[in-house]
Amino acid sequence: MTIERLQTGARMSRIVKHNGTVYLCGQVCADAEKGIAEQTQTMLDKVETLLIEAGSSKEHMLSATLYLKSMEYFADMNAVWDAWVPEGHAPARACVEAKMARDALLVEISVVAAVK
Repeated sequence: MTIERLQTGARMSRIVKHNGTVYLCGQVCADAEKGIAEQTQTMLDKVETLLIEAGSSKEHMLSATLYLKSMEYFADMNAVWDAWVPEGHAPARACVEAKMARDALLVEISVVAAVK
């Protein structure tokens, strides 16, 4: 069983591939000074880029776990999420309120997907 690690640093790999499955490390926004909609969109843009690099796509997502700084952002995050996920390809999903690594972060996501 081969494990392939991409964009590996001392602490983590951004992508791990094993047995036709892609695991992404937690992804956050590009600019933490923005609001929840912008943070969600740039976070999802990063996820899409990593999935493509891994030989997958958002249509092949198996599961997603979203972490929100506060559930007050749930509806606004979902509006961006719903527009981003292709119809008929919604993954299994969980969304929880969590303390973020940096105070300005409002949302983070972890994704598992199948290789195309």
